[in-house]
Amino acid sequence: MRTAPTILHLDMDAFFAAAEQAAKPSLRGKPVVVGGLGPRGVVATASYEARRFGVHSAMPMAQARRLAPNAAYLVPRFSLYRAVSEQVMELLGRLSPLVEPLSLDEAFVDLEAGGSADDAASARVAGERLRRDILAVTGLSGSVGLAGSKMLAKIASEQAKPDGLLLIEPGTERELLGPMSVRTLPGVGPATGEHLRRAGMTTVAELAEAGEDELVRLLGKAHGTSLFWMAMGHDDRPVVAERDAKSVSVEDTFDVDLHDRVRVRIEVERLADRCVRRLRESGHSGRTIVLKVRRYDFSTLTRSETLRGPTDDPEVVREAAGRLLEAVDTTGGVRLLGVGVTGLADYTQEDLFAQAAAVERAEREADEEVAEAEREAHEVDDAARAGTRAGRGAWTGVGGAAGAGTGSRAPAGGAAGAEAGAGAPAVTGEGVGAAGGAGVRAGAGDGAGAGDTPGREAAAGAQAGVEAGTGTGGAAGGSSGAEARAAGAGAGAVTRAGTGAGGAAGAQAGAEARAGGASEGARVGAVASTGAEVGAGGAEREALAARRWAAGHDVRHAEYGAGWVQGSGLGRVTVRFEEPGSPPGRVRTFRVDDPDLEPSDPLPLVGQPTAVEGAGQSSGPATRPKDLSPEEGAGVSGASERSRP
Repeated sequence: MRTAPTILHLDMDAFFAAAEQAAKPSLRGKPVVVGGLGPRGVVATASYEARRFGVHSAMPMAQARRLAPNAAYLVPRFSLYRAVSEQVMELLGRLSPLVEPLSLDEAFVDLEAGGSADDAASARVAGERLRRDILAVTGLSGSVGLAGSKMLAKIASEQAKPDGLLLIEPGTERELLGPMSVRTLPGVGPATGEHLRRAGMTTVAELAEAGEDELVRLLGKAHGTSLFWMAMGHDDRPVVAERDAKSVSVEDTFDVDLHDRVRVRIEVERLADRCVRRLRESGHSGRTIVLKVRRYDFSTLTRSETLRGPTDDPEVVREAAGRLLEAVDTTGGVRLLGVGVTGLADYTQEDLFAQAAAVERAEREADEEVAEAEREAHEVDDAARAGTRAGRGAWTGVGGAAGAGTGSRAPAGGAAGAEAGAGAPAVTGEGVGAAGGAGVRAGAGDGAGAGDTPGREAAAGAQAGVEAGTGTGGAAGGSSGAEARAAGAGAGAVTRAGTGAGGAAGAQAGAEARAGGASEGARVGAVASTGAEVGAGGAEREALAARRWAAGHDVRHAEYGAGWVQGSGLGRVTVRFEEPGSPPGRVRTFRVDDPDLEPSDPLPLVGQPTAVEGAGQSSGPATRPKDLSPEEGAGVSGASERSRP
């Protein structure tokens, strides 16, 4: 115990809820509850307005909604809370190098080690200055306790809430502690408190009167001795700037019990990956893997496995957690899963068996990726060939129609040529020119037979038309044969002229058919391209529609500027457009897939005030007191993500 109250304890007031009220002008002075909004969510922090209705931390969210149905229920924004916490911890670091963070909003400070205070008067001055600086930098309030020990300083800050300062003078500890409940002392939870109540001890004064021997008999030597000296007001624990972490863990509570064994395994692997990320961020490795399973009936099972050496390999942790899961019966349903690592170290000892398994798995996955790529390549080739056939079919159809029409104009024996002209395009697939040529050969033969000797020149003319490769030439040749048979030898000249004209006409028809086929192919390609564009646009719309808009989170609209999500559902999202320094803003509702609405980063709680119509103009950076510069000192990290009252 110190003779001067130079240990300071800071506890921010309703930290999460107060930060939300500072960021959202429309919520100031109203009940605000921050926590998980699912059916199994828990209250993280409740504003003082909400506490009047009986809402408090660790309460089930469903119960909080029944007690305060008109409160604002928001999802935590840890990025904002961390940013504000860093600012607060930086201010504490200016008071002393010995700062012991307990959470994002709570810490001990040894003022004597930093030369900030050496007696009660100077300690009070340092505490008041700290409260003013925190308000100037963050816009939030914090309660300060000053005493000669950590236990008493924490009790003092609790008594000073909200937004106050309490200093416990040395020598007055027992008088202050005597009437308080035994639950006030550190280490006395519900079970120990109930045990002491049965023994007839409900206040701290009764613990001190019972004596050390009685407490040791009830609670054991270590706990009983420690509790007795705390009841006497003694606490020699020092302020430790860096506390060694003992474990790293993550856990999730599910809205609906998980029954599918495969889904449970997937969730365990996901939690293992998150745990390893936190493990690496802290610069540690671990030797013991712990699995926590809370079943449908609230029974909680814990299984652990100790490895040959510490590791931070996600594959090793996943495999170990999976093995632990195999030993747990989950048939009734699982409501909570957790994965943790203990036995921390600052080095790793590689597991060769795990490495070999990882290499084998990586090779297998690579082979599967290659096979998948080949399959996709074959699908692309098949699609390309199908597209080519479609284009050629369109070209052939045009040619066949022209060939049939040409053959149909052949007189007499040329009827057979019409049939051949109609059938040839499907075989050759080349268009009007070749198709017409086939039809002319049949028509010309018949025409020559009908014309006999008088029509030999006509037959020659028909042959000339055949060589020109035109259906029209065949028809003209047949016609010329008939004319030669009626008019005699003089028709030869006419036949030659008719055949030449037919050949030119056939050539022109073939060119047009080829042009038509090419145009049809281009159109099919354009349709395919348009389909791809439509598919891409549909995927983009689906991605926009799938966005989740958590209540309380920050957004920005292209037209209306910065705001926060007031609620969402049924394909709509309601946004209130306001900033920390603005008056309460207006509310607008949009479709969840509105491309002009995007998630945004939190704005600083303290900045330049904005005008009423200043939507879209972000606040400036948080200001600091004039005697503090951003370059001085360093923030203290390592606090857990939780908030106390």
